[in-house]
Amino acid sequence: MNLASAVFFFVYPQPPKPSMLHVIDGTWQPNDRDKTNGLVSGFGVTIQIINGGVECGGADENAQSLNRIAYYKEFANYLKVPVPADEVLGCKKMKQFDEGGAGALPIYWEQDWGWSADTADGKTYSCQLVGYQTPYTAFKEGDYTKCVQHYFNVNVVDDNGTTEPDVTPTPAPVTDENVAPVARIAGPVGAVEAGSPVSLSAEGSTDANGDKLTYTWMSQDGKTLSGQDKAVVIFNAPDVTQNTQYVVNLTVSDGTLSSTAVYTLNVKAKAAAADDEDKTTSYPAWSSSQKWNPGDIVNNNGALYQCKPFPEGSWCNVAPAYYEPGVGIAWADAWNAL
Repeated sequence: MNLASAVFFFVYPQPPKPSMLHVIDGTWQPNDRDKTNGLVSGFGVTIQIINGGVECGGADENAQSLNRIAYYKEFANYLKVPVPADEVLGCKKMKQFDEGGAGALPIYWEQDWGWSADTADGKTYSCQLVGYQTPYTAFKEGDYTKCVQHYFNVNVVDDNGTTEPDVTPTPAPVTDENVAPVARIAGPVGAVEAGSPVSLSAEGSTDANGDKLTYTWMSQDGKTLSGQDKAVVIFNAPDVTQNTQYVVNLTVSDGTLSSTAVYTLNVKAKAAAADDEDKTTSYPAWSSSQKWNPGDIVNNNGALYQCKPFPEGSWCNVAPAYYEPGVGIAWADAWNAL
């Protein structure tokens, strides 16, 4: 869904917005109205296109916009694409696109409110192209007819006297076909200590038919976990001496069809004894001023974190508010807790 949404915003104009492709390849050139609204070429205007109602227009850049800018800079640096010093990267104080801008392409049909001397009531009984979005597009055959029928409540007749067929689609009949449930597992955020109690929940699992569901929980060694046929299971994490990943499988069934989900539990070894404490302190303390490479292990606030492999590891050195290990808003995107 995220990919489909991104592709749509990239290639498809949504008047009065241009497409992001037209911004990038230079097809869209801001006119005086756009410039007055702060809409100029650069990365910032693409933020306005995809999520401007939430992220743009304030006195300062918001957190989402700053995160996009950080990603943009990092990718540009990796791909060796120069970012001009005067490029507008953010969208603070940037107003929304409107129908006076260069992106307001007339590709949608709207009621023509004009006056006609050829009709008894003066109505035009026609539609006109506008530069803002309506339900009827010039790219779709039959939408002009739909527009006229909708606004004027008439039957459209061609030059041969033939009435245009009703273009209202017939709803597909609803079937009672059974569909498989969707299994979902919710569990701890982050690693748990060896031997500690763990609770996993399948209460988020769904069934479109409303059937009663049964639950089967299996550990990675093939054993059934306690709580067979329950939506929630509680068990103790394995008592391990080194950091381990423990896999749990869930099968949800409606009696006929079933689906599975897999949950990976990160289990960290119990805290080292006093004579082993020097192993933790032997790793360097994290600092925003130091460069970290994929695979580096750091100590931050008494806990160890390892910089993820590339490409995620490239975030270990940017935007501490987001990627400081164990603290930043999105630190787990760049670091693994040990």
